[in-house]
Amino acid sequence: MSVAQFIQDAWNKQAKWLIVLRPLSWLYRGGFLLNKNLYKTGLKPSYTAPVPVMVIGNITVGGSGKTPLLIHLVKYLQNHKIRLGVISRGYGGKGPFPAYVGLDAEAHVVGDEPMLIVQSTGVPMAVGSNRQKSIELLLSKHALDLIICDDGLQHWALERQLEWIVLDNNRGLGNEKILPEGYLREPKCRLKDSTVIEHATAPQLPLNMHLEASEPYLLNGQLNQPFNSEACFYAVSGIGFPQRFYQTLEKMGLQQFQGHEFPDHHEYELADLQFEDSNPIITTEKDAVKILPLLKKNPHFKREIWVVPVDAVLSQACYETLKSQLEQLGIKFNQGSFE
Repeated sequence: MSVAQFIQDAWNKQAKWLIVLRPLSWLYRGGFLLNKNLYKTGLKPSYTAPVPVMVIGNITVGGSGKTPLLIHLVKYLQNHKIRLGVISRGYGGKGPFPAYVGLDAEAHVVGDEPMLIVQSTGVPMAVGSNRQKSIELLLSKHALDLIICDDGLQHWALERQLEWIVLDNNRGLGNEKILPEGYLREPKCRLKDSTVIEHATAPQLPLNMHLEASEPYLLNGQLNQPFNSEACFYAVSGIGFPQRFYQTLEKMGLQQFQGHEFPDHHEYELADLQFEDSNPIITTEKDAVKILPLLKKNPHFKREIWVVPVDAVLSQACYETLKSQLEQLGIKFNQGSFE
Protein backbone atom coordinates (compact mmCIF):
# COMPACT_ATOMS: atom_id res chain seq x y z
CA MET A 1 0.00 0.00 0.00
CA SER A 2 1.31 3.42 -0.98
CA VAL A 3 1.69 6.23 1.57
CA ALA A 4 -1.03 8.17 -0.24
CA GLN A 5 -3.44 5.24 0.04
CA PHE A 6 -2.53 4.76 3.71
CA ILE A 7 -3.45 8.37 4.45
CA GLN A 8 -6.59 8.13 2.29
CA ASP A 9 -7.74 5.07 4.23
CA ALA A 10 -7.04 6.84 7.51
CA TRP A 11 -9.18 9.79 6.40
CA ASN A 12 -12.07 7.57 5.33
CA LYS A 13 -11.94 5.48 8.52
CA GLN A 14 -11.53 8.58 10.72
CA ALA A 15 -8.43 7.04 12.25
CA LYS A 16 -7.85 8.31 15.79
CA TRP A 17 -4.18 9.10 15.18
CA LEU A 18 -5.18 11.86 12.72
CA ILE A 19 -6.03 14.07 15.69
CA VAL A 20 -2.32 14.82 16.09
CA LEU A 21 -2.60 16.74 12.82
CA ARG A 22 -5.41 18.97 14.09
CA PRO A 23 -3.15 21.92 15.02
CA LEU A 24 -1.88 21.90 11.43
CA SER A 25 -5.49 21.88 10.20
CA TRP A 26 -6.25 24.92 12.36
CA LEU A 27 -3.20 26.64 10.93
CA TYR A 28 -4.20 25.73 7.37
CA ARG A 29 -7.78 26.94 7.87
CA GLY A 30 -6.66 30.17 9.50
CA GLY A 31 -4.29 30.94 6.65
CA PHE A 32 -6.92 30.06 4.07
CA LEU A 33 -9.60 32.28 5.64
CA LEU A 34 -7.17 35.16 6.05
CA ASN A 35 -6.16 34.98 2.40
CA LYS A 36 -9.80 34.74 1.28
CA ASN A 37 -10.82 37.77 3.35
CA LEU A 38 -7.89 39.82 2.02
CA TYR A 39 -9.26 39.31 -1.49
CA LYS A 40 -12.90 39.83 -0.52
CA THR A 41 -12.13 43.13 1.22
CA GLY A 42 -9.96 44.35 -1.63
CA LEU A 43 -6.74 44.45 0.35
CA LYS A 44 -5.34 42.04 -2.22
CA PRO A 45 -6.30 42.72 -5.85
CA SER A 46 -8.37 40.27 -7.86
CA TYR A 47 -8.72 40.11 -11.64
CA THR A 48 -12.02 40.43 -13.50
CA ALA A 49 -11.81 39.06 -17.04
CA PRO A 50 -13.55 40.92 -19.90
CA VAL A 51 -15.66 37.79 -20.56
CA PRO A 52 -17.57 35.60 -18.08
CA VAL A 53 -15.57 32.99 -16.15
CA MET A 54 -16.95 29.65 -14.97
CA VAL A 55 -14.91 27.72 -12.40
CA ILE A 56 -15.27 23.94 -12.17
CA GLY A 57 -13.63 22.55 -9.04
CA ASN A 58 -14.03 20.60 -5.83
CA ILE A 59 -13.46 21.00 -2.11
CA THR A 60 -11.51 17.77 -1.72
CA VAL A 61 -7.99 16.60 -2.48
CA GLY A 62 -7.71 13.98 -5.19
CA GLY A 63 -9.87 12.95 -8.11
CA SER A 64 -13.58 13.77 -8.15
CA GLY A 65 -14.50 13.28 -11.82
CA LYS A 66 -13.97 16.97 -12.55
CA THR A 67 -11.92 16.55 -15.73
CA PRO A 68 -14.39 14.20 -17.51
CA LEU A 69 -17.17 16.64 -16.58
CA LEU A 70 -15.22 19.57 -18.01
CA ILE A 71 -14.49 17.70 -21.25
CA HIS A 72 -18.17 16.80 -21.62
CA LEU A 73 -19.29 20.39 -21.01
CA VAL A 74 -16.75 21.75 -23.49
CA LYS A 75 -18.08 19.42 -26.21
CA TYR A 76 -21.65 20.33 -25.31
CA LEU A 77 -21.00 24.07 -25.49
CA GLN A 78 -19.00 23.74 -28.68
CA ASN A 79 -21.96 21.96 -30.24
CA HIS A 80 -24.10 24.94 -29.33
CA LYS A 81 -21.65 27.27 -31.10
CA ILE A 82 -20.43 28.96 -27.94
CA ARG A 83 -16.89 30.25 -28.31
CA LEU A 84 -15.04 29.14 -25.22
CA GLY A 85 -11.56 28.70 -23.89
CA VAL A 86 -10.15 26.84 -20.90
CA ILE A 87 -7.46 27.79 -18.40
CA SER A 88 -5.75 25.61 -15.81
CA ARG A 89 -2.91 25.64 -13.32
CA GLY A 90 -1.10 23.02 -15.39
CA TYR A 91 -0.21 20.66 -12.55
CA GLY A 92 2.66 18.38 -13.47
CA GLY A 93 3.90 20.75 -16.16
CA LYS A 94 7.25 22.48 -15.90
CA GLY A 95 6.47 25.46 -18.13
CA PRO A 96 7.53 28.13 -18.94
CA PHE A 97 4.17 29.74 -18.10
CA PRO A 98 1.79 30.99 -19.25
CA ALA A 99 1.78 28.36 -21.96
CA TYR A 100 -0.64 27.85 -24.82
CA VAL A 101 -1.76 24.22 -25.10
CA GLY A 102 -1.83 23.18 -28.73
CA LEU A 103 -2.21 19.67 -30.10
CA ASP A 104 1.58 19.53 -30.43
CA ALA A 105 2.20 20.48 -26.79
CA GLU A 106 3.94 18.08 -24.41
CA ALA A 107 2.55 16.89 -21.08
CA HIS A 108 5.79 17.53 -19.19
CA VAL A 109 5.55 21.19 -20.24
CA VAL A 110 1.82 21.96 -19.83
CA GLY A 111 0.57 19.11 -17.62
CA ASP A 112 -1.29 15.86 -18.29
CA GLU A 113 -4.88 17.02 -17.75
CA PRO A 114 -4.57 20.04 -20.10
CA MET A 115 -3.16 17.72 -22.77
CA LEU A 116 -6.09 15.33 -22.31
CA ILE A 117 -8.61 18.20 -22.48
CA VAL A 118 -7.16 19.62 -25.70
CA GLN A 119 -6.71 16.25 -27.39
CA SER A 120 -10.32 15.37 -26.54
CA THR A 121 -11.94 18.66 -27.58
CA GLY A 122 -9.53 20.87 -29.53
CA VAL A 123 -10.57 23.77 -27.26
CA PRO A 124 -8.26 26.81 -26.99
CA MET A 125 -6.43 26.43 -23.69
CA ALA A 126 -3.71 28.15 -21.68
CA VAL A 127 -2.05 27.10 -18.44
CA GLY A 128 -0.10 28.73 -15.63
CA SER A 129 -0.38 29.67 -11.97
CA ASN A 130 -1.21 33.27 -12.91
CA ARG A 131 -4.75 32.88 -14.27
CA GLN A 132 -4.88 36.50 -15.43
CA LYS A 133 -1.90 35.99 -17.73
CA SER A 134 -3.42 32.74 -19.02
CA ILE A 135 -6.68 34.52 -19.85
CA GLU A 136 -4.84 37.38 -21.53
CA LEU A 137 -2.89 34.87 -23.61
CA LEU A 138 -6.11 33.16 -24.70
CA LEU A 139 -7.83 36.43 -25.58
CA SER A 140 -4.83 37.57 -27.60
CA LYS A 141 -5.43 34.58 -29.89
CA HIS A 142 -9.21 34.04 -29.81
CA ALA A 143 -12.50 35.92 -29.52
CA LEU A 144 -14.34 34.11 -26.72
CA ASP A 145 -17.79 34.15 -25.14
CA LEU A 146 -16.84 32.17 -22.02
CA ILE A 147 -13.76 30.97 -20.18
CA ILE A 148 -13.86 27.80 -18.09
CA CYS A 149 -11.31 27.56 -15.30
CA ASP A 150 -10.29 23.97 -14.60
CA ASP A 151 -10.00 23.82 -10.82
CA GLY A 152 -9.05 27.12 -9.19
CA LEU A 153 -12.05 27.09 -6.85
CA GLN A 154 -9.81 28.39 -4.06
CA HIS A 155 -7.94 30.83 -6.34
CA TRP A 156 -9.49 34.07 -5.08
CA ALA A 157 -7.26 36.22 -7.27
CA LEU A 158 -9.64 35.38 -10.13
CA GLU A 159 -13.19 36.74 -10.08
CA ARG A 160 -15.79 34.33 -11.41
CA GLN A 161 -19.43 34.56 -12.42
CA LEU A 162 -20.24 30.86 -12.08
CA GLU A 163 -18.97 28.06 -9.86
CA TRP A 164 -19.70 24.37 -10.28
CA ILE A 165 -18.46 22.10 -7.50
CA VAL A 166 -18.20 18.36 -8.15
CA LEU A 167 -19.20 16.47 -5.01
CA ASP A 168 -18.01 12.89 -5.29
CA ASN A 169 -20.44 10.94 -3.13
CA ASN A 170 -18.96 7.64 -4.33
CA ARG A 171 -15.86 8.61 -2.37
CA GLY A 172 -17.53 10.81 0.22
CA LEU A 173 -15.96 13.51 2.35
CA GLY A 174 -14.06 11.14 4.63
CA ASN A 175 -13.94 12.47 8.17
CA GLU A 176 -15.08 15.91 6.93
CA LYS A 177 -11.96 17.53 8.40
CA ILE A 178 -9.77 20.21 6.83
CA LEU A 179 -6.30 19.33 5.54
CA PRO A 180 -4.24 17.59 6.77
CA GLU A 181 -6.47 15.95 9.38
CA GLY A 182 -8.91 15.25 6.56
CA TYR A 183 -8.91 15.77 2.81
CA LEU A 184 -11.17 18.84 2.58
CA ARG A 185 -9.66 21.96 1.07
CA GLU A 186 -12.56 24.00 2.45
CA PRO A 187 -15.28 23.37 5.03
CA LYS A 188 -18.38 21.45 3.96
CA CYS A 189 -20.47 24.62 4.28
CA ARG A 190 -18.73 25.90 1.11
CA LEU A 191 -21.14 23.73 -0.89
CA LYS A 192 -23.95 26.19 -0.06
CA ASP A 193 -22.32 28.95 -2.09
CA SER A 194 -22.16 27.26 -5.51
CA THR A 195 -23.88 24.94 -7.97
CA VAL A 196 -23.18 21.41 -6.70
CA ILE A 197 -23.00 18.50 -9.15
CA GLU A 198 -23.32 15.21 -7.31
CA HIS A 199 -21.09 12.47 -8.69
CA ALA A 200 -22.73 9.24 -7.59
CA THR A 201 -24.02 5.90 -8.84
CA ALA A 202 -27.24 6.40 -6.84
CA PRO A 203 -27.60 10.20 -6.72
CA GLN A 204 -29.83 12.08 -4.30
CA LEU A 205 -29.65 15.49 -6.00
CA PRO A 206 -31.29 16.49 -9.31
CA LEU A 207 -27.96 17.90 -10.52
CA ASN A 208 -25.89 14.76 -10.85
CA MET A 209 -23.43 12.86 -13.00
CA HIS A 210 -21.69 9.53 -13.27
CA LEU A 211 -18.81 8.19 -15.34
CA GLU A 212 -19.35 5.62 -18.06
CA ALA A 213 -16.48 3.61 -19.52
CA SER A 214 -16.23 2.67 -23.19
CA GLU A 215 -14.42 -0.19 -24.90
CA PRO A 216 -10.66 0.04 -24.20
CA TYR A 217 -8.41 0.91 -27.12
CA LEU A 218 -4.82 -0.14 -27.79
CA LEU A 219 -2.20 2.56 -27.37
CA ASN A 220 0.40 0.55 -29.27
CA GLY A 221 0.55 -2.61 -31.38
CA GLN A 222 -2.13 -3.63 -33.90
CA LEU A 223 -4.99 -1.16 -33.60
CA ASN A 224 -7.62 -3.65 -34.80
CA GLN A 225 -6.70 -6.16 -32.11
CA PRO A 226 -9.73 -7.16 -29.98
CA PHE A 227 -9.74 -6.47 -26.26
CA ASN A 228 -9.64 -9.58 -24.07
CA SER A 229 -11.28 -8.87 -20.72
CA GLU A 230 -10.20 -12.28 -19.40
CA ALA A 231 -6.48 -11.51 -19.68
CA CYS A 232 -4.31 -10.71 -16.65
CA PHE A 233 -3.51 -7.00 -16.57
CA TYR A 234 -1.22 -4.61 -14.78
CA ALA A 235 -3.47 -1.66 -13.88
CA VAL A 236 -1.07 1.29 -14.00
CA SER A 237 -2.25 4.73 -12.92
CA GLY A 238 -1.00 8.05 -11.60
CA ILE A 239 -4.27 9.76 -10.69
CA GLY A 240 -5.82 11.36 -7.61
CA PHE A 241 -8.14 8.49 -6.68
CA PRO A 242 -6.94 5.20 -8.22
CA GLN A 243 -9.65 3.18 -6.45
CA ARG A 244 -12.20 4.61 -8.88
CA PHE A 245 -10.14 3.23 -11.77
CA TYR A 246 -10.11 -0.20 -10.17
CA GLN A 247 -13.86 -0.02 -9.60
CA THR A 248 -14.31 0.83 -13.27
CA LEU A 249 -12.26 -2.18 -14.30
CA GLU A 250 -14.36 -4.43 -12.09
CA LYS A 251 -17.57 -3.06 -13.62
CA MET A 252 -16.13 -3.84 -17.05
CA GLY A 253 -15.74 -7.47 -16.01
CA LEU A 254 -11.98 -7.49 -15.42
CA GLN A 255 -11.20 -9.73 -12.48
CA GLN A 256 -7.51 -10.39 -13.02
CA PHE A 257 -5.55 -7.19 -12.62
CA GLN A 258 -2.79 -6.02 -10.31
CA GLY A 259 -2.79 -2.38 -9.30
CA HIS A 260 0.37 -0.30 -9.68
CA GLU A 261 -0.19 3.21 -8.32
CA PHE A 262 1.96 6.26 -8.82
CA PRO A 263 1.47 9.79 -7.45
CA ASP A 264 -1.00 12.05 -9.21
CA HIS A 265 0.52 13.68 -12.33
CA HIS A 266 3.37 11.16 -12.27
CA GLU A 267 6.00 11.63 -14.98
CA TYR A 268 6.53 8.13 -16.35
CA GLU A 269 9.79 6.43 -17.15
CA LEU A 270 10.11 3.26 -19.18
CA ALA A 271 11.04 1.34 -16.03
CA ASP A 272 7.56 2.06 -14.65
CA LEU A 273 6.11 -0.09 -17.43
CA GLN A 274 8.50 -3.01 -17.08
CA PHE A 275 7.36 -6.27 -15.46
CA GLU A 276 8.76 -9.79 -15.31
CA ASP A 277 6.19 -11.32 -17.67
CA SER A 278 4.52 -10.13 -20.88
CA ASN A 279 1.03 -9.46 -19.49
CA PRO A 280 -0.63 -6.33 -20.89
CA ILE A 281 -1.03 -2.99 -19.12
CA ILE A 282 -4.32 -1.19 -18.73
CA THR A 283 -4.40 2.50 -17.83
CA THR A 284 -6.40 5.75 -17.91
CA GLU A 285 -6.58 8.37 -20.66
CA LYS A 286 -4.89 10.85 -18.34
CA ASP A 287 -1.92 8.51 -17.98
CA ALA A 288 -1.92 7.66 -21.68
CA VAL A 289 -1.07 11.23 -22.72
CA LYS A 290 2.23 10.85 -20.82
CA ILE A 291 2.92 7.25 -21.77
CA LEU A 292 2.47 7.71 -25.54
CA PRO A 293 5.48 10.06 -26.01
CA LEU A 294 7.53 7.56 -24.03
CA LEU A 295 6.52 4.77 -26.41
CA LYS A 296 7.44 6.89 -29.43
CA LYS A 297 10.93 7.35 -28.00
CA ASN A 298 11.21 3.61 -27.31
CA PRO A 299 9.78 1.79 -30.36
CA HIS A 300 11.30 -1.48 -29.14
CA PHE A 301 8.78 -1.59 -26.27
CA LYS A 302 6.25 -4.25 -27.32
CA ARG A 303 4.05 -4.81 -24.26
CA GLU A 304 0.38 -4.08 -25.02
CA ILE A 305 -0.99 -0.98 -23.30
CA TRP A 306 -4.76 -0.62 -23.24
CA VAL A 307 -6.53 2.64 -22.42
CA VAL A 308 -9.97 2.94 -20.81
CA PRO A 309 -11.90 5.99 -22.08
CA VAL A 310 -14.58 7.43 -19.80
CA ASP A 311 -17.28 10.01 -20.38
CA ALA A 312 -19.36 11.99 -17.94
CA VAL A 313 -23.09 11.30 -18.14
CA LEU A 314 -25.12 14.25 -16.84
CA SER A 315 -28.70 14.51 -15.67
CA GLN A 316 -31.04 16.63 -17.78
CA ALA A 317 -31.23 19.15 -14.95
CA CYS A 318 -27.50 19.90 -15.40
CA TYR A 319 -28.03 21.02 -19.00
CA GLU A 320 -31.08 23.08 -18.09
CA THR A 321 -29.25 24.78 -15.22
CA LEU A 322 -26.20 25.54 -17.34
CA LYS A 323 -28.29 27.03 -20.12
CA SER A 324 -30.20 29.22 -17.67
CA GLN A 325 -27.02 30.39 -15.93
CA LEU A 326 -25.24 31.28 -19.16
CA GLU A 327 -28.25 33.05 -20.63
CA GLN A 328 -28.37 35.21 -17.50
CA LEU A 329 -24.81 36.22 -18.39
CA GLY A 330 -25.89 37.15 -21.92
CA ILE A 331 -24.55 33.99 -23.57
CA LYS A 332 -27.11 32.65 -26.03
CA PHE A 333 -27.34 29.03 -27.09
CA ASN A 334 -27.52 28.26 -30.81
CA GLN A 335 -29.24 25.16 -32.12
CA GLY A 336 -27.48 21.91 -31.21
CA SER A 337 -28.41 18.30 -30.68
CA PHE A 338 -25.72 17.08 -28.26
CA GLU A 339 -26.76 16.33 -24.70
